[in-house]
Amino acid sequence: MPRSLKSERMRRAIAIGFATFALFLLAMPATPSFAQASGHVQVTFVKAGLLVGGGTGSGVLNYRGRNYPFKISGLSVGITAGATIGRFDGRASGIRDVGDFVGTYSSVGGGFALVGGVNGVHLRNEKGVTIVLQGPKAGLELASNISTITIAWK
Repeated sequence: MPRSLKSERMRRAIAIGFATFALFLLAMPATPSFAQASGHVQVTFVKAGLLVGGGTGSGVLNYRGRNYPFKISGLSVGITAGATIGRFDGRASGIRDVGDFVGTYSSVGGGFALVGGVNGVHLRNEKGVTIVLQGPKAGLELASNISTITIAWK
């Protein structure tokens, strides 16, 4: 009988230990996910140039239910002639932390606008964030160039 009592106490101690461990896990605060998420991006960009082009604009990143206003500036080298204003809408993907969104992006592309047109751009930064934008633009432009775009928080 003493041996049975000892093994019963051992089983209870193990059960209490498991129950305590389970309660400890349930009581731990939830940590944010480190999974990549995408965000919705809206940008207004004014661009002008002759051989070398430059532009500036602003936008909003909607990421995980919050809006993050940002400013954008860029420089392009290649065949550029004219001036346009564009309103772009798209997605930013590969974001692990909202801070990954800001930085320097590169793009190779081109476009044409005569009074109005449609433009698309595919950007990627050093942190692996990719932005794909498209939308209407107005003005007069012929462009085929390599661009560097910088995004910073407002």
